[in-house]
Formats: sequence, C-alpha cells, structure tokens
Amino acid sequence: MTWYLLRRVGQAAAVVVGVMILTFIMIHLEPGNAARATLGIRASASRIAIFNHTYGLDQPLYRQFISYVAQVARGNFGTSYSMQQPVSTLIAQRLPRDAVLLGLSTAAALAIALPLGIYQAVRRNSAVDHLLTGTSFTLYSMPDFFFAILLIALFSVEFHLLPPEAPQATSVGGILADPRALVLPVLTLALVSVASYSRYMRSSAIDVLAQDYIRVARAKGLPERLVLSRHVLRNSLLPIVTMVGLSLPTIVSGAVIAEEVFNYPGMGLLFFHAATSQDFPVLLGSTLIVGVATVVGNLAADLAYGVLDPRIRHGS
Repeated sequence: MTWYLLRRVGQAAAVVVGVMILTFIMIHLEPGNAARATLGIRASASRIAIFNHTYGLDQPLYRQFISYVAQVARGNFGTSYSMQQPVSTLIAQRLPRDAVLLGLSTAAALAIALPLGIYQAVRRNSAVDHLLTGTSFTLYSMPDFFFAILLIALFSVEFHLLPPEAPQATSVGGILADPRALVLPVLTLALVSVASYSRYMRSSAIDVLAQDYIRVARAKGLPERLVLSRHVLRNSLLPIVTMVGLSLPTIVSGAVIAEEVFNYPGMGLLFFHAATSQDFPVLLGSTLIVGVATVVGNLAADLAYGVLDPRIRHGS
C-alpha cells in the first residue's frame, strides 16, 4: 500500500508538471499582447516596455518558466496584471465559493443519477427506459450556456419563481443564506452531469443484475428493495467513482460558463475575466489548481475502490 501511494504521488507530480509546462507554453503562444490588454490600446511604447520588464515578459520563454516554477515552489502564484493582487489571495477568496457550487451540483447530480440508473436497469428496454434515455442524451448534448439561459427564461422571466442572478455574497455563509439564488446555477451543472452519471450507472447495474450472487439473493427470498440497495447499488458504484474523478475538469469548465451567465463570484468568473484580459498569472494559477484537484480526485477514486470492493487491494 505504501509503495502504491508513493508511486501514484510520483505520477501525480509528473502530471502536474506536465500541465504546468503545456499551460505555460499555450498561454504565451496566445495571440495578442498582455501589456496592451492591461494598459489599453493607447498605451505608449515606454509604458509597455516598463510593464514587460516589471513582470519579466521581456525575458526568453524558458527563463520565464523557470522563474514561475521557482515562485510556485515558494507558494507564490504571481500578481494579477489587471487587479494588482496576489493570485494566491484571489484563489483563496474564490475557491470556497466554488466548493459550494460544485459540491452542491455534484451531490444533486449523484442523488438523481444513481437511483435513476438503477431504475432504468431494472426496467430496461421499457417505454420509460427509452424516454429517460432520450432525455439524458438531450441534456448531455445541450451546451451549458444555452441550458442556463433556458432556465433563466423559464423560471425567472416567465414564471418569476427564482432570481436570475447567483448570490453575490463574498462568504460561504452569505452564499448559503440565499438558497433561492443558488437553485439555477446548481441545477444547470447538475442536470448536465446527471446524463452521463445515469448512463454509466444503468450499464453497470445491468451487468451486476446478471451476476450469480443476485440470483442467489433473490432465491433466498431477500426483498427486491434489499437486493437493489445492498448488492446492486454498491457493486455498481465503481464506474461512477471513476466518473466523478475524471469529470472534475468537465464540471469546472461548465462552471466557468455557468458562473459567467449567473454572475457567480467564483473561480470560473475569475478565469473568464482573466482569459479576456490576458491575465497570465491568474490563468496559470487557476489551471494549476484545477490540475492538482483532478489528480487528487483520481487518486481518491482509486483508493475508494478498495473500500467499495474488498476484492481490490492496493499493494506492491
């Protein structure tokens, strides 16, 4: 187990370094000029030269990368060009708000998808199964921004049931104190994720229902409710655990769109504004945080296998 953890931590570190290198190169190859985007189109050549020298943008790319890695190793993600604040401070302020949004949306998606997938597996090839499958594919193929606008048009403009804007509080407590304003952002991310989770859950549950131990449990007279909850649900969760870890980048990318549409003050909105203003330190810091979170999520999913399935052991 110890050797497995050490090996996975080493692999995770290599992945994070790779993400840093690719992100750094791609961002600096982006067309445009960070100094011009920050200072304005009328900035003089001398002001642009001072800006580039201050932030090291006049150095060769490999030196900029070495300097950036040295800063990150000290816990310094640089300073935002446009907001003139440390990137670590900006991330620390917004990360808890994203944890609320992504946590609630993922929990809601799983709460809907898991029983839905099992229900479809039990009633497979029925009219209800085909109807739910069509609905899932429709939600899965729908762009996040379009779905968010539809929800606003329906619940805010047409029926005046929910506010079109997310909570504007700066603290987690303030955000949770306005649950009505959270409904539409959470619903946007949750319903799009339900489609993929429920499809994987359905396929996994169908495989489990065909196993011999399910027949034995039913032959012993175990009620169908206990068969589904004790045997089918637990043994069908392994693909979902993998999906949750692997879908984190997709959820975060969807959160960027949802936060912009609903004006939610989280990492997604920060990343969107940084992308439009070529704020390199914020883009790099945000991407690095998402990369680390994805790697940690995958590692946690692998470790959870041993808990869900005792036959799986992580050893040397």
